[in-house]
Amino acid sequence: MVNTTGKISQETQEAQETKEMAEMKKMYGIGGKGGIDVYDVACVGILVADAIAKTVDKLPERGKLQLVDQLDLYTGGCAVNAGIAMARIGLNVAIIGKIGNDGFGKFMYSVLKEEKVDVSGLVIKPGSSTSASMVLVDSSGERSFLHCLGANAEFTDTDVDFKIIEKSKIVFIAGTMLMPSFDGGPCARVLKKSKELGKFTALDTAWDSRGRWMKVLEPCMKYTDLFMPSYEEAVQLSGREDPEEIADVFLSMGVKIAVIKLGKDGCFIKDSGGQKYKVPTYEDIKPVDTTGAGDSFAAGFLTGISRGWSLYECGKFANAVGTHCVMAVGASTGIKSMKEILDFMARYE
Repeated sequence: MVNTTGKISQETQEAQETKEMAEMKKMYGIGGKGGIDVYDVACVGILVADAIAKTVDKLPERGKLQLVDQLDLYTGGCAVNAGIAMARIGLNVAIIGKIGNDGFGKFMYSVLKEEKVDVSGLVIKPGSSTSASMVLVDSSGERSFLHCLGANAEFTDTDVDFKIIEKSKIVFIAGTMLMPSFDGGPCARVLKKSKELGKFTALDTAWDSRGRWMKVLEPCMKYTDLFMPSYEEAVQLSGREDPEEIADVFLSMGVKIAVIKLGKDGCFIKDSGGQKYKVPTYEDIKPVDTTGAGDSFAAGFLTGISRGWSLYECGKFANAVGTHCVMAVGASTGIKSMKEILDFMARYE
């Protein structure tokens, strides 16, 4: 029987967290071997500068100029989107990745600092280009992309500062499939070492345009406590279409908690102990911009894990954070504080 009840009580939240975190530690192996956790989450993954131009219904003729209505620069990339979202919610977050010593890199670095994300784990490589996308938005709102992998293509396990990992409760790999020097074996090594340090590990994927899918992820799965792909990615990875059957494939490979993001239908959660939940989302909210919604969902779920909430509560909060993301243009613009998001949830109960 799938449980679809339960809600977060803000008044009793702090009292519950100590007990629930102790239970989470016992069940999923959360907790470092000595020392003090400085960071709730260390986000390891891709950083992308997004230049968004609109309205672009056609490209200019060769050698000609064409005006657009608007051209804005935003932070992007799975690790950045999730990291900023969690920092806005109120978590202590560090980011680990690679950027170039260029204009886009300086922009990313400064915004992350402004958002109170710790940037000491960023590798800044002279001569490399910071990963960037040119996003062309037409009059219907449809987006087309020109993308440069840049420094994300060079990032590998030897770039990871394990002094930061040692000080973190959770290690989150964000952007798998888009880091060719990190995906597969190097990622598995980082996850394995993180587990040896007693950390809770989480992994989210991006779309694999090269069709490698589980060939890339298989060595990582047994070291992953929480796996959060989108439904479309999960179908490709598992060869199944039913969310519970998909989750069972991932659990059989060693994942402890499988979360399938279902977009407008919310999410499906199942863990290795047999708990399972279908968690609906906020259907009455009309999306303005879905950029970063999956990363925001992941940020919400990890917030719950870091606070020791039940899996259902994690899913409810993740849906609410994802909903806030789609209510504004940009991957992080709509994200609010934990109190504001909990108040939003209470209004819709």
